[in-house]
Amino acid sequence: MQDHSQALEIVTPDVAAPELFDDPEAAVDRLCALYDAAAEFLRDRFLQAIGSGHPGVRCRAFYPEIRLTTTSFSKVDSRLSFGHVPEPGTYATTVTRPRMFRHYLKQQLGLLMQNHGVKLRIGASSTPMPVHFAVANFPDIAVPQEGAAAFTLRDVFDVPDLASTNDDIVNGVATRDEEGTAPLAPFTAQRVDYSLARLAHYTATDPEHFQNHVLFTNYQFYVSEFEAYARAQLGDPQSGYTSFVSTGNVEITEPDTPLPNPARMPQMPTYHLKRPGGAGITLVNIGVGPSNAKTATDHIAVLRPHAWIMVGHCAGLRNSQSLGDFVLAHAYLREDKVLDDDLPIWVPIPALAEIQIALEEAVEGETKLAGYDLKRVMRTGTVASVDNRNWELREHTGPVQRLSQSRAIALDMESATIAANGFRFRVPYGTLLCVSDKPLHGELKLPGMASEFYKTQVGRHLRIGIRAMEALREMPLSRIHSRKLRSFEETAFL
Repeated sequence: MQDHSQALEIVTPDVAAPELFDDPEAAVDRLCALYDAAAEFLRDRFLQAIGSGHPGVRCRAFYPEIRLTTTSFSKVDSRLSFGHVPEPGTYATTVTRPRMFRHYLKQQLGLLMQNHGVKLRIGASSTPMPVHFAVANFPDIAVPQEGAAAFTLRDVFDVPDLASTNDDIVNGVATRDEEGTAPLAPFTAQRVDYSLARLAHYTATDPEHFQNHVLFTNYQFYVSEFEAYARAQLGDPQSGYTSFVSTGNVEITEPDTPLPNPARMPQMPTYHLKRPGGAGITLVNIGVGPSNAKTATDHIAVLRPHAWIMVGHCAGLRNSQSLGDFVLAHAYLREDKVLDDDLPIWVPIPALAEIQIALEEAVEGETKLAGYDLKRVMRTGTVASVDNRNWELREHTGPVQRLSQSRAIALDMESATIAANGFRFRVPYGTLLCVSDKPLHGELKLPGMASEFYKTQVGRHLRIGIRAMEALREMPLSRIHSRKLRSFEETAFL
């Protein structure tokens, strides 16, 4: 084996010089051209190296970058919580997969140009693009594991770097770089690429299929109901829905097209009922537990969805509740523990008015109950989320006392995690649960009882979640993304 320990010449693709743009469409076109050139360069060099061995040089390409400089404390539309920077200075962000994020990028760049009256600088950044993420654009190519190639991969190509693959920006601990440049977007390109790869792995569907409105559930029973609803919508030419995507990226456009049974289910089965512009609905079965809830939301957040809502099952904590009752979370008791290092437990997670109203009106529409009568089937209050599925088997005095002091009316393992991560990532969130058992009152979730309960309630519960999402779809994005989700100094990008 040849010794390549000496410093190698670095070869890079020829790219256009940085240029100023005042048209968001043209700016995104340039981002696409820069990204494509970098990814294709790394793909071609990678294939050559795999076929012929160490090339004797180091191959490097860079993510594209958006850079904004403003010298004015210009007055912006204060009704909008995003689309502007807080003070004069230079702001920048790296960008990945601009074709997939085209609509989002056009929207964000257009607001910046409109609010600040300046041109944006588009060019190559100084952040290398890892070869793993570059070749992810080409489904027939895979990067071999370390040691499988005839050369050490990181000697020739850049690999993922945790220094730029973190949540420092959204966690509020990112600082300006050595040149004084502040972040323009909540995630770096490497952080986005990392999550896109994880999403494909965990959900067995490509990130491109995800819609802007995401429903989370903790039971597989909801999936068959979602598929049935999707098929009905595909059979209605007035519905606006165009296709349904199942595990393995199987996409159907006709209501009667059969779906194959996957050889192996992914960790988080995910299904997409699509509309133009990403205006459809995605359903993710995260399974049981706060760890899965955090993992799913950690990665879906980079897609910048318009809203996500939990529609799962819970334990009712009040004797006045009945199996099948709904619980609309107005507050959360966080005992899930998985986010304590990123979002301290003392941080309040507020209810978001637009989400709450959409959910309540959806319950009214589905049950045909309103006002005082709605209390027959729905309670509002605190939902507690814990990290112990068998919490009721522990000594009761401590846990039950805390639940009572918090005024909790329901308990699960995922809702507070999803809401807290929505707050952390500035994604509007909400929770509507369905009481499936009352362990403190002797009504346990037993097989016969559960099957009858699921038959009658799952379809109704899911339709309520869908109704709420369809109502939110009609709202302007500026209304849903309120300032409750924004800190003192925020990135301009949503």
